[in-house]
Amino acid sequence: MASKAASTVSKYGKLWGRGYESFPPKLRRILSVSGKGDHATTYLQGLVTSDLFSEPKAPREEDSESLRALEGLVSSSSSSLNVDGGSGGLEEPMEQEVPVQFTSKMRSTCFLDHRGRILTDALLWKRSLDGEPVNTANNDNAATTTEYLIDVPGDAADALLAHLKQHKLRRSKVTLKDRSDEFSIHAVYGTLNAEGAPPGYLAAMDPRHPSLGMRVLSVGPQAVSKDEGATKEETGRGDFAEDEVGNDRQSSSPSQPQTRPERELRQKTFETLMNNHFPPAPGTYRVLRTLSGIAEGSELATRTALECNLEFLNAISFSKGCYLGQELTARSQFTGVVRKRIVPVMVVGTEMEVLRPWVMASVIQEMGLEGGLDKILGDFGAGEDGEKGKTKLELGGYVPPPLPKISSAGAGGIVAIMMGSVPTTASSTTAESETSNPQGGENVEEDEEQDLEAKQRQEELQKVRLAGERLQKEIAELAEPGASIVDKHDGKTIGKIVAPPAPGTTVLLAQMRLDRLGLLGDKEKWSRTNRILIGDSTKEFRYLPYLPLWWPEIDPETGKEKVVEEEEDGEEELDDL
Repeated sequence: MASKAASTVSKYGKLWGRGYESFPPKLRRILSVSGKGDHATTYLQGLVTSDLFSEPKAPREEDSESLRALEGLVSSSSSSLNVDGGSGGLEEPMEQEVPVQFTSKMRSTCFLDHRGRILTDALLWKRSLDGEPVNTANNDNAATTTEYLIDVPGDAADALLAHLKQHKLRRSKVTLKDRSDEFSIHAVYGTLNAEGAPPGYLAAMDPRHPSLGMRVLSVGPQAVSKDEGATKEETGRGDFAEDEVGNDRQSSSPSQPQTRPERELRQKTFETLMNNHFPPAPGTYRVLRTLSGIAEGSELATRTALECNLEFLNAISFSKGCYLGQELTARSQFTGVVRKRIVPVMVVGTEMEVLRPWVMASVIQEMGLEGGLDKILGDFGAGEDGEKGKTKLELGGYVPPPLPKISSAGAGGIVAIMMGSVPTTASSTTAESETSNPQGGENVEEDEEQDLEAKQRQEELQKVRLAGERLQKEIAELAEPGASIVDKHDGKTIGKIVAPPAPGTTVLLAQMRLDRLGLLGDKEKWSRTNRILIGDSTKEFRYLPYLPLWWPEIDPETGKEKVVEEEEDGEEELDDL
């Protein structure tokens, strides 16, 4: 797992390291809905939660002061453990912001069943099959054939295709297809520039949040190399369908050479194109979306849209007309209270040191905002002269949330620290010493002392690595989807696991009670000294929940996005006087 963030910085935070990934059908598939004029749009409008007749909103941005403070908290956590996290501190200048374009050619959405429960989420691409540009959400005309390509998690694709067929009337002038073997799906990380895609490709930044990378579809004939016509027999790979799809399709006998699927040819062409610019990074998306707190596909099944934060990911429109499952979603938004949500949770051993962002969050929850900040600035921010309030964190006008707010890159850095996969500062110091004094001489004793210290730190780091590996194995065995998270203090279930830990981490996705996180009401508080049980295990762990960067401020009375009331105009105030 890459742990360092890329140098690209915007109001969406630091990005993951540069790389690319291709998705086999078992991970992502492409379903197609096409029709003349607005038939495809009208058909899907009644089945999806987003509004296809309006432009999608851009993901929520963070202001510069908040980002500086957030990055500083993560950086200070690295320094507190005497390791080099490689993420830079507050003094690191913010680079020039990169503009990010979001258009209706790609949007996030969700499909619900008749009860209002989630069937699956999806990414929805829109294109014209007649070569006409797609610039706005409602530019369909009678002479244009419009196609929507539904990029859907592989474990939910069959259920979604059956759902689409079920709600297609005989007179509906739309065509439904599974085009998973025709097109290839990719993700590119470490960039915010999705403009200027080569011919044959569709490219756009992930509409949920740019930190998830750029999404790419290979759809045109220009994106298939002419010399890639090898057969399966020639490649020596055996039954491709059995290897990657899971016995979904019948294959020809071994004695009959079969042309490789077009998707595979497209994938190889894309990889050849990308290898000159980005390194391959298979498996990154799974880690990245888990650290970002985003569940997908079957992980969302039977849950409500608001419990899964889909309104925060721009997948729901509360102003569009009727659609399947709208009643429960609208009622939850306008009249109900959201009492549980999916959040990323870092699970650690009870003996492990709690890092500074969670210490600060716990203090604020225990003492209130004003008292907590005084305590924090007094403990962590005293200057050399001891004067209280001269904080090294330079919080400025930033108000810390009830739980740490961390980007995916920041969470990756913290995981690397806790798992012992980053070099100690002592190691780098020794290397610098050897470079500056290659011949030894007067500093032989000092060098020997530094070598001994470096050896001791390497041994300590190795112990951390081994302990991290044991912890990862333990959590992976216990944290199965559906397993309960029980607070050891009172024996109450405070959450259910939605997705197991991402590979190489102890970060999992869980549907947690907001009151036990200190986000709903004022009776319960989250404590840094908590102890939990997972599933049927009797071993105690500690859970460190955090808020993804894309989360808005949560209203403690409703569990939804806090609505900031607009201030009255100055003229009205003068009239009142």
